[in-house]
Amino acid sequence: QVQLVESGGGLVQAGGSLRLSCAASGLTFSAYDMGWFRQALGQEREFVACARRSSITYYADSVKGRFTISRDNAKDTLYLEMNSLKPEDTAVYYCNAVDIHTKRSTFHSWGQGTQVTVSS
Repeated sequence: QVQLVESGGGLVQAGGSLRLSCAASGLTFSAYDMGWFRQALGQEREFVACARRSSITYYADSVKGRFTISRDNAKDTLYLEMNSLKPEDTAVYYCNAVDIHTKRSTFHSWGQGTQVTVSS
């Protein structure tokens, strides 16, 4: 059974930084393209970033240049370094495996997510 546990969220002022982590279990982590998604209140969940098995990375235009995704296959952990945060980055952040062609999640189940709140 796949388990994804996100952590590292919090309340930060605009311009600040946070580092999110996602601990994965129940899957061969290194075999999957992994990514971050986010869901703001009242909105649909959206793709944020992906780190492919090859470690090639992709970003949504809204976060490009501010966020950095990375992975540690030895620890089955995915990271998201978020800098220059803006109020519009406020959302619950989730990790999942990613179909890079559709930018949709691979697994139907999701973790509990981690709340990021950016104050202006």
